[in-house]
Amino acid sequence: MKKILYFVMSLGLLMSCDMDLGQQPISDPAAETYFQTVDDFNQGLNAVYSSARGYPDRLMNLSETRSDNLYAVSDGGVRDWEGVNSFHQNIAANPYIVEAWQTNFTGIFRANNYLEQLAEKGEAVILEEDVRRQMEGQARFLRAFYYFDLIRYFGKVPLIDRVVDAPEAKTIPRSPVSDVYNLIIEDLNTAIDYLPAPSDYAAADKGRANKYSAKMLLGLVYMTRSGPDLGIEGAGLNSNEWDEAVKQFNDIIASNEFELLPSYARIFDYTNENNEEVIFNIEYATGSNPAVGSTFPWVLVPDTWFRSLGFGAQGGLTIRPVSTELVDKYETDDVRRGFSIQEGYEDGDNVETRPFIKKFVDISRVPITSRTDWPINYIVFRYTDLLMLKAECVLNGASGSTDTDVDDIVNFVRERAGLTSPLTGVTKAQLLEERRREFIGEGIRWFDLIRSGTVENTMNTWIEEEDTGGQMRDFQIDYVLYPVPQSEMNTAPGLYDQNNGY
Repeated sequence: MKKILYFVMSLGLLMSCDMDLGQQPISDPAAETYFQTVDDFNQGLNAVYSSARGYPDRLMNLSETRSDNLYAVSDGGVRDWEGVNSFHQNIAANPYIVEAWQTNFTGIFRANNYLEQLAEKGEAVILEEDVRRQMEGQARFLRAFYYFDLIRYFGKVPLIDRVVDAPEAKTIPRSPVSDVYNLIIEDLNTAIDYLPAPSDYAAADKGRANKYSAKMLLGLVYMTRSGPDLGIEGAGLNSNEWDEAVKQFNDIIASNEFELLPSYARIFDYTNENNEEVIFNIEYATGSNPAVGSTFPWVLVPDTWFRSLGFGAQGGLTIRPVSTELVDKYETDDVRRGFSIQEGYEDGDNVETRPFIKKFVDISRVPITSRTDWPINYIVFRYTDLLMLKAECVLNGASGSTDTDVDDIVNFVRERAGLTSPLTGVTKAQLLEERRREFIGEGIRWFDLIRSGTVENTMNTWIEEEDTGGQMRDFQIDYVLYPVPQSEMNTAPGLYDQNNGY
């Protein structure tokens, strides 16, 4: 299968952005002369995709590390993730937070430019209407994807749905989350209309956004909106749209395009990419110069473990231990524990007893020349997640299914994990814990806690139990959101108010 290359050298100057919001060369005259051929539009669309390259790393750093899955306090020296994990207030300049804001907006700016060029020139250049619609659908899906990522981390953000120049950008304030959702939903509905099913794509394009990835994202949007508002102007709006989410999920189920794999390990097998579980993934290509493979398998793995296996240091990362409380939540026969968690190793005379997440590492595929060139895609949406999200909607009152359906979903997941004791009358709390064990390392837990309204109680209880050394701050509800990066605050002083708590 041809990979969607996320490093488009021919568009490097054309589509690049100085990352500060006030310095967007979006109206660069080069854009006016570039989109002249079908290949130009294909390359331009790949450039819109390129902002998704770091998405899985962001989930590891800002979602997984923020949650009760990891106890990632300092382990010799100050690490960028420490303030994220320990709820420091002075993290507005944290590089992970800055990256989340800047990279998502870069993707949005590229999508805006692409959509305007497609509207202006597409009909003359691309004769097939269905091809133009597919291109527009992909760009709209990606713009919605980037905006959804932003509001889950920051709440209110500037709403920019067209090409703007630098002076105008400095005048655009943060918009209410509800307004941003309006654009996201409009984009996704258009994408659903315009995009084909995965089976309708040519083999070379299987990794692109499809009708059902748009439906999956839209269902998750409805669920996230339905979560409590928590008084923070975040992504939850108390909208009670659980039925709307289920409609999207049921359409995906009825398509028969996807199915649950019988083996947990096979979902993540390097030789089984784009398997039946995959609704949407971020594609990577390896062996290029510069490297454009994935980096996420390495993010949560300490370099000394690679060294203990004879690979040499991989770049200076220290351990981010899995919390003891989570390890203890796995039942004895749960295959997900051994697959996902490395529990100790020896590095010369040093013995490390703390566990860490190794879920995405295949030792036979460790890239020798560059740690940024792993040959594995990242699964953004998988079918197991869809079914368990549907179960969550049912437990929140969505119609059309029963509690027995919820039990069936959870018990299949447990059976695949090697657990033979079925559950009956599954509760919301049990579902959340099963999701926690199933999706460890996938950056889902933090958002589950927020959407369920359990984040404050869960995190404070966990901190009291896990943080015996007193290195973490007490959790406050304001910490559901990250601060607006200080660089953005400085670009146009007074334009933004900082999020509470920072």
